[in-house]
Amino acid sequence: MTEFDAIIIGSGVGGSMTARRLAENGARVLLLERGDYIPREAANWDVNTVFFEKRYKAKDTWLDKNGNPFDPGMYYNVGGSTKFYGAAMFRLRERDFGALEHKGGISPAWPVTYAEMAPYYDQAEQIFRIHGDDSADPTAPPRSGPYPFGPLMSEPIVARLAERFRAQGISPSALPSAINEGAAGSCILCGTCDGFPCKIAQKNDAETCALEPALATGNVTLRTRTIARRLILSRDCKRIEAVEVEEKGEIKTYSAPIFVVSCNAVNSAALLLRSADGTTQKGVANRSDVVGRHYMVHNQSALMGLSLEVNNTRFQKTLAINDWYFGDADFRWPMGQGQMLGKLQGGMLTANVPFMPRFIGNEMARHGMDWLAMSEDLPDPNNRVTLEGGKVKLSVTLNNMEGHHQLVKRMRKALKRAGYPIVVTKSLVAHATAHQCGTVRMGSDPASSALDQYCRSWDHQNLFVIDASFMPSSAAVNPALTIAAQALRAADHMLKRDFAKAV
Repeated sequence: MTEFDAIIIGSGVGGSMTARRLAENGARVLLLERGDYIPREAANWDVNTVFFEKRYKAKDTWLDKNGNPFDPGMYYNVGGSTKFYGAAMFRLRERDFGALEHKGGISPAWPVTYAEMAPYYDQAEQIFRIHGDDSADPTAPPRSGPYPFGPLMSEPIVARLAERFRAQGISPSALPSAINEGAAGSCILCGTCDGFPCKIAQKNDAETCALEPALATGNVTLRTRTIARRLILSRDCKRIEAVEVEEKGEIKTYSAPIFVVSCNAVNSAALLLRSADGTTQKGVANRSDVVGRHYMVHNQSALMGLSLEVNNTRFQKTLAINDWYFGDADFRWPMGQGQMLGKLQGGMLTANVPFMPRFIGNEMARHGMDWLAMSEDLPDPNNRVTLEGGKVKLSVTLNNMEGHHQLVKRMRKALKRAGYPIVVTKSLVAHATAHQCGTVRMGSDPASSALDQYCRSWDHQNLFVIDASFMPSSAAVNPALTIAAQALRAADHMLKRDFAKAV
């Protein structure tokens, strides 16, 4: 008898949420994580430690499309990248699930509808205890009820900005935030949420909301500092028989009836490609030759509106703008979303602009109002993950940028009219890896996808890939909530089909 019912590789939002659902229904789960716990320490909130020393970032090197090495800025730790995310958890818009025409091409339809996903969005929002109110959002999808908690209140200077936007005919709405503020917990609404780990565990991430409850069932065994080297196929290639790992310097294999790969979009694809053998020369789950292809990461730009007024906001990230998400009268194609960033500090600016004097960065941060413009990039089969000399190679050519430029143009104009005469913009697309998705896409046709609508491999009946890899399109909102919702949906399917459990 096998010791485990399922092996999950990766403890980010997809892996940990799947582990929680399976474990709460009696399944015995082995969860493998290549990193370790992020310690809760004073350094969690220190700009120098996080942004200059980069204490928590993985020491990893990938190759770009020209073969040049670069630092992808990866986080390999318990809870995955959600330990450092800004806790913005949006639903995809209803139209995002269908084929959508962009200026740069077509965003493909998903094999699942919004109506099918909606109950799982409801559950994921409850699990992550999200604060929000989308009644002012012109693109908000239908929902069965309100958010678990009401919206975060904007501080005075942000509230005034919202009023000035409304005077322009723009509809700022509450940004859905997964933090334990007010009745939800003891969040202090600090200035070190976006990009920092939370030393008081009040940012709701994959560790606190999914993994900790999973471990509490007693049905989950977590092994840290354990990297999956390859998946081992059965003789007939229809199933995964084992995973070979390097665990604290020792090579081991683990077996179970079910395998779930949740390493992130790049590393999940790399693991499947690395598992190629004589019978699957293109890699595991890759009969369709789509594994590693269609890499997407969003077209993103940061905007800082500057005025003479000092911005003394501590927790700034409370507003989003979706007025131009699907276009407007002057540009009929989708443009994307604007959302507030966590309040930038001077050291954060100079860490990313190394030749900027610290005092200039500090002054800009004191007077700045910080936004992110985010647009959909399209799934191009030539934007892909491959392996070269044992290293990950990420080959990306930007696409669908005209819509993004139109979004940035509108946001600049809105900020200037709102009292910020200088708007500084910075493109965030070079070597971008945040919001990575699409490399092991799901679909309705095995010839053009690697996974079915429940993230099960078409090629290997006991293999699932449950992270942002499965996404057929990137839409123009943060992917974390969609990953969580789909993990719940896939796990329910698994429980019913593979474990004969009613859910």
